[in-house]
Amino acid sequence: MPLIAPFTGLRAAPGRAAELLAPPYDVLETAEAQALVADYPWSFLHLSHPEVDLPPGLAAHAPAVCAQAGLNFARLRAAGLLVRDGEPCYYCYQLRRGAQVQTGLVVAASLAAYRAGRIRRHEATLAEKEDDRVRQIASVGAQTGPAYLIHRPSSAIDETLAEIARGEPAVDATIADGSWDGVQHRLWVVSNPAAIARLTAGFEAQGRLYIADGHHRTAAAARIGAARQAAHPERPGNESYNRFLAVSFPADQLRVLGVHRLLRDLNGLDAAVFLSRLAECGALVPSPEPVMPERPGDFGLYLDRAWYRLTLEPGRAPAWPSALSASPAPLEPDPAAHLDVRLLQDQVLEPLLGIEDPRHDPRIGFVGGSRGLPGLVQQVDGGAWRLGLSLYPAALDDLFTLADAGALMPPKCTWFEPKLADGLVSLVLD
Repeated sequence: MPLIAPFTGLRAAPGRAAELLAPPYDVLETAEAQALVADYPWSFLHLSHPEVDLPPGLAAHAPAVCAQAGLNFARLRAAGLLVRDGEPCYYCYQLRRGAQVQTGLVVAASLAAYRAGRIRRHEATLAEKEDDRVRQIASVGAQTGPAYLIHRPSSAIDETLAEIARGEPAVDATIADGSWDGVQHRLWVVSNPAAIARLTAGFEAQGRLYIADGHHRTAAAARIGAARQAAHPERPGNESYNRFLAVSFPADQLRVLGVHRLLRDLNGLDAAVFLSRLAECGALVPSPEPVMPERPGDFGLYLDRAWYRLTLEPGRAPAWPSALSASPAPLEPDPAAHLDVRLLQDQVLEPLLGIEDPRHDPRIGFVGGSRGLPGLVQQVDGGAWRLGLSLYPAALDDLFTLADAGALMPPKCTWFEPKLADGLVSLVLD
């Protein structure tokens, strides 16, 4: 099965995209989604956060929440805000914010290729988050939020997309809300058979694609596809439920931002003792300005309304014994050991602050993307968090290297902006 295929997309009716487009479900809390839908009653947030239409206090996985998503989707279709193409198409998708422009392709990506490792992941998933996406997709009967894929730069793909993007777009909408401020979303329908053939061949020549964001969406789509295929083994395997909705962009057009850390407490230490012990981990100096790290190994630290610059070195052992660090050394070299997220985890968070599992520990939080240092400072000064740590972004080469080796990056290493839109094109599970 080819890596990608065209599909009969369900997309915004002419002139209605600005009313529909919504940020991905996982970049907003319920309160933020609630505030947005007040101005956008047709927003796809009614599908990804259907709890905004129900009384407060319901659990996210409650049957009423899932049912509401299905009702909201049916309401959108009945109102004529969505139209479906009559033949399989690709969709050229361009994001523009200021000087940054990235042009990719909306596709139905192969779940068989995902399972075989031709579409490679770099993050572990959480079962409860997979379950949540499975329920959402099943209740709606469609994949409404695309996974974000990366492909290696390709002149064949780029030239075809550039030619398409010289035409009149079917969608040209600029959304001005929060992290989407000033982001222009443009979409072209690719129905020409020759262009479809060139793009399919260009992606097949890639050999592999890489998931940048959307690991839980992809894993949920794979679970639904496997269940439906098992229920109908006589079918050929090219049904829409055997694919997942995705947008793939070339690596050389992407912007990767750091994901900063928030810590709930200092693990029983007062600030002076904590800073003293931290200075044993690496170089720690006060900074009169907020610290946005400019190179790997540098970190900013915000505590008690003061900034510090911390520098850590790979391979350095913790400065003091720790029961949490007493596990035997791995037999094989760890391909992720040099990453800043791992340096911070191995030399500070685990031995000093007792954060053994950053994927599950409620004492650690994250601030990503354009929220940046102001978002970090706001969270700490607001009193919900005691300490903030700013990080330098991980490199795409590290993502490729670890994914190709079948290894996983630590949690929250990368943040890609601008974010993709929900509601631009959906993959209906026929």
